[in-house]
Amino acid sequence: MAIGALGAVIVGGWPFVALVLAAILVMADEWSRLAATAEPHRFGLTLLTGALPCLAVVAMTAGAPALALAAMIIAPLAGAGVALSVPGWPAGRVAAGTIYVGLPGLALVWLRSHAPGGSAHLLWLLLVVCATDICAYLVGRTIGGPKLAPRISPGKTWSGLCGGVAGASLTGGIAAMALGAGYGLAAAVGALLALVGQGGDLFESALKRRAGVKDSGHLIPGHGGLLDRIDGLVFAAPVFAGLVWLSLHAGGAP
Repeated sequence: MAIGALGAVIVGGWPFVALVLAAILVMADEWSRLAATAEPHRFGLTLLTGALPCLAVVAMTAGAPALALAAMIIAPLAGAGVALSVPGWPAGRVAAGTIYVGLPGLALVWLRSHAPGGSAHLLWLLLVVCATDICAYLVGRTIGGPKLAPRISPGKTWSGLCGGVAGASLTGGIAAMALGAGYGLAAAVGALLALVGQGGDLFESALKRRAGVKDSGHLIPGHGGLLDRIDGLVFAAPVFAGLVWLSLHAGGAP
């Protein structure tokens, strides 16, 4: 799956967009499961959560960013409005779900298709997120120590968080130098994204704990759902896209 995703990132275009659209729908389904709603409501909640985010991604790909932003602004309002009319549908969670699954998808497509550098930005982001997860796991398992958030995720430690931040910073700086950019700013952004990504990990853990489930889904046997694998990217992608956008409009180097 990782090889296929990497290939789609490199190829870009509609193959990559198709991957993002599929991911949005899978995440929407897993979000509806974490919303702790009765099983018969799952399909409707999935469509309600994922439809307008998918439209936003298609609009962004087709060169209509204003329509894409409008779809994302309307998505939580429309989702909540429809949910309020159906007994048992959690309006607030539907609204939050459209943002949770939509913003990362929109950010990834914008980074790949519209930001200068194309695949370079996106590959750098993926490398930093992977470095965060790997280094946090290795350092946390090796050193251990005080728990980071024992009520939310008992396995996470402060040493793991520090290891993830250090690994992301080092990896981000070295990767930027390999791409011909400076080390310092990239290392700082890598550290920031590591913190953001770890926040995304804890957020998803809190969702699972509230729903009383171990995994967000069963997409990957033995590894859980898609959100279990990309929870850090879900938070990091919009933040990174925002930083790139700000650097472009501030006249800085992307």
